[in-house]
Amino acid sequence: MVATADTPRVGRTKLFFDLVRFEQTLFALPFAYAGMLLAQRGLPPLATCFWVTLAMFGARTAGMSANRLIDWKIDAVNPRTANRHLPAGQIGALPVVLLMLASLALLALAAHQLNPLCYRLWPLAALLLLGYSYTKRFTWLCHLWLGLVQACAPIGGWLAVCGHWGETPLWLGLVIFTWVAGFDVLYACQDFEHDRKVGLYSVPSRFGIERAFRVSEGLHLVAWAGLWRVGSTAGLGWVYALGCWLIGALLYYEHRLLKPGDLSQMQKAFFQANVGISLTLLVSLLWELVL
Repeated sequence: MVATADTPRVGRTKLFFDLVRFEQTLFALPFAYAGMLLAQRGLPPLATCFWVTLAMFGARTAGMSANRLIDWKIDAVNPRTANRHLPAGQIGALPVVLLMLASLALLALAAHQLNPLCYRLWPLAALLLLGYSYTKRFTWLCHLWLGLVQACAPIGGWLAVCGHWGETPLWLGLVIFTWVAGFDVLYACQDFEHDRKVGLYSVPSRFGIERAFRVSEGLHLVAWAGLWRVGSTAGLGWVYALGCWLIGALLYYEHRLLKPGDLSQMQKAFFQANVGISLTLLVSLLWELVL
């Protein structure tokens, strides 16, 4: 049933929160906060935190809304995604378009409130966000595009605080880039047969699931090595080093949960391992730079 004015307000709100996977926005916020902490060498001003949070919410919601719209027909013929809100007729296209436009406007407003460099860069961020969903139609490197989108968060958090580039945020961006791309390769293994059947591109559909697991492991090794480089360039101490070892253990746990012949623990890998990695990074930086 399509959400209408007669649909209870709480029900409509829940539909839209489910549509944009709001819990994944919370998962991504620590990336931006990490960039802010490193740039400030402590807690940034409250106003900066407020506008960065709104920018992240706008960016993430715009990206997910666009993804659901662009992939509507693809989702409808994939058994794993056919019950999503648009293919299932629970939400109409127009409200999702309006949500996407409002979210882009929120991103632009937040960037304007931060500093001139952030405002000049927001159209590039929007292009990356909206372009991701098209990449699976022409390249198996689509996972790297998603990683690049997510890497904008820590770099953007850094720029929001200091308004200029630096080595540390680029290394942290590399960490997020390879970590997210590595997990997305694993996630795409769920659609291996479907993607090959309909001609969609991904590492699993191009090289097979076994090789996709090896590619993911390689990307995650680069991510873990990058974490140590972040600590070196930022002059961080033993608490951060402990956090790096814990993140390494969580990455190992993630790859132990999933096997080429058994992807049944995919949601557990995301919500336990990935959320744990995100929070471990944030807490270790808070301890080093604030406490």
